[in-house]
Amino acid sequence: MPKSSAALAWVRQTDEIEQRAIKAGIAVHATTVDEMVRARAESDPNRMAYQYLDDGEIEGARLTYKELDTRARAIAGHLRKHCGVGDRALLIFPPGLDYMATFLGCLYAGVVAVPVYPPDPSRLNRSLPRLKVIANDANTNIALTTSMVMPLVEMMEHLDADFAKFDWIAADTVPDSEAADWQGPVSTTDSIAFLQYTSGSTSDPKGVMVTHGNLLYNIWDMTYLWHSEQPEGSQVTWLPAYHDMGLIFGLLLPIYRRWPCYVMSPLDFLQHPLRWLKAMSKYRATYSVGPNFAYDLCARKVTPEQRAALDLSDWVAAANGSEPIRIETLERFVETFRECGVDWSLFKSGYGLAEATLKVSGTRPDLETQILTVSAEDLIKHRVKVVERGAPGSRTLVSSGATHLQTRAIIVDADTGIQCKADTVGEIWVSGPTVAKGYYNNSEATEKTFNARLSDTKEGPFLRTGDLGFIHKGELYVTGRIKDVIIVDGANHYPQDIEETVEKSHPAIRPGCVIAFPVDDNGPEKLVVVAEAGGLSNAEDAAPVYAAVRKAVARDHDLRVHKVCLIQPRSIQKTSSGKLQRQACRRGYLDNTLDIIAIG
Repeated sequence: MPKSSAALAWVRQTDEIEQRAIKAGIAVHATTVDEMVRARAESDPNRMAYQYLDDGEIEGARLTYKELDTRARAIAGHLRKHCGVGDRALLIFPPGLDYMATFLGCLYAGVVAVPVYPPDPSRLNRSLPRLKVIANDANTNIALTTSMVMPLVEMMEHLDADFAKFDWIAADTVPDSEAADWQGPVSTTDSIAFLQYTSGSTSDPKGVMVTHGNLLYNIWDMTYLWHSEQPEGSQVTWLPAYHDMGLIFGLLLPIYRRWPCYVMSPLDFLQHPLRWLKAMSKYRATYSVGPNFAYDLCARKVTPEQRAALDLSDWVAAANGSEPIRIETLERFVETFRECGVDWSLFKSGYGLAEATLKVSGTRPDLETQILTVSAEDLIKHRVKVVERGAPGSRTLVSSGATHLQTRAIIVDADTGIQCKADTVGEIWVSGPTVAKGYYNNSEATEKTFNARLSDTKEGPFLRTGDLGFIHKGELYVTGRIKDVIIVDGANHYPQDIEETVEKSHPAIRPGCVIAFPVDDNGPEKLVVVAEAGGLSNAEDAAPVYAAVRKAVARDHDLRVHKVCLIQPRSIQKTSSGKLQRQACRRGYLDNTLDIIAIG
C-alpha cells in the first residue's frame, strides 16, 4: 500500500532536518547501528566517545571513536569463530566500557546481543533463575563477560550444571589484533540488533526483538526532540547499560550526536547521589536522564554544604521517565538546587517502553513540561475533569510530552477496542517505526501485543502498551498500568496514589519503597500494603506505623487497609530500572517469602 501524502510529508521533513544535522557534523547517515559507529570513527577518530568514572569520580578507562571501533571489530572477529550470524549471545558485564565495546562487537558480527542484569554474588540462588529463564528463552549457550567475572562463573556452574555447557568468552582478553579478522558488514536495517528482555514488572520477562531500524529511528526521534541542530553538548549517565534507557539514551545517542559521554556505575550513584551532580558540574554537561526516584534521592541526600560547590547552570535538559513522575519530586529538586542554576525548565518528562524500542513521547528543551490537576474521583472512573491545583480530592499529573515524527499514540478502551473520546482514560496504543518486531520465539504474545487493531475501523496494527493514560491538548498523561489497578467494592484505585499516601504517613517508611495490591481473601478483594521500614527494632515498634498507614489511606482514599506488611530495607522487589514489581511482591506476600519485620 503506498504511503499517504501526509506520511510522505513527514518523511521529507525528517530527511531535510537530518541532512542539515549531518552537514553540521551532529548526525551521521547510516542504515545500521554498526555503520553509525564506523562512520563516526572515520569522521572523528580521535574524539572522545566515553570516559568512565571509577568510584563515580576518578577518570578511569577512556575510549575514542577509533578505539571503540577497533575493540568492536576485534570482538566481532573473535565472535565469528564461535557463532554465526543471527545467533544469540548473553552479555553479562559489570559496569564499565567493556560492555559497550562488546555490545557493538555483537552488532558488527551480526550476533544478536542479549544484555542481562549481572548476577549478585551474594544472592546467586536468587539471581540465577531469571538468568536461566532468559538464556533458555533466547535459545543460547554463548555468554560474553569479563575476566573479572570469570571466577563467579565457576560458582554459577556449581549451582546449576546447565551453565557449565555455556561457551564463556572474556571479551576484555580479546586482543586488538583480532580486528583484522573482522569481515563485514553483515547486518541490514531489518536485522535484529538485540533482545531487550522486559523488566518483568507484571509478568515473566519476554525478549523484545529490536532491529537496527528501530534503534536508528528512535535515536533520530530523540535527536529531533533534543534540538537536532544544536551541535555542542555532553552527557553524564549512571543508568544500567543492560536496560533500554541506559543503553539507547545513555550510550548510543551520544555517538550519533557526537557528544562526549561520562559514565559511572549505578551503584556508585546510589551510594552517593552527589556523584551524579558533581560530574554534571565538573564536565559542564548539558544532558542527562534518570527515573523519578533519582531526583528525589538527590534532593533528600545532598547537603547544603555539598550544594554550595555545584554549578548546574549548563544542564539544558534533565529527562525523567521509566516510572511515575511526581510533581512533588520535581518541585523539591528545583527548590533544593535553585542556587546551583536549576529551574523548572530543566525537566523534560517522557514516556516509553522496551516494546517501542525506548521513546514514545517526550518534551522538547524549548518547551516546559506541563502539569494538569484533575479530580481524583473522576479519574478512577476514567474521566478527566480539570480542577484548580490544591482543590479537595484533586490529583496533579505531570505530562509525558508529545509524540514526534512518525510515532503515534492513541487512547483505546481496552474492553471494546474502540478509540476513546477526548479526555477519557484508556489503554495507550502506539504505532510507527519505533515499535519493535515482536517477542522472540513467542508468536502468541506478539500477535496479542504488537498486532492490535481498532475493533470498529480495523485500523492498525498498534502496540498495546498495557499502560493507562489520556491525551489532553496534544500531551500524553500516563496514569498507571492495567494489571496494577486495584478494584475494591467496584471502584478503581491507582496503586501509585495509595503508595504515595503511605510514604507520607510515617517517617519510618522509606520513600519509593511501598507497594499496594489487592488480595482475594475468600471473598471481595482487600487492600494490602507492603513497605520497607527503617528504625524498627521489634514488632512492637510497628503499631504506630500500622495506625498511621490505615488512617492516611482511609482519609485520602476512603479505603480500609486489610494488612500492613513491613519489610526489611532494600528488600522490596524492583526491576533493573527501578520500577516497583507489584505482581512479584504480591506473589511474595502470598507465598510468605518476603523479608518481613512485622505484619498487622
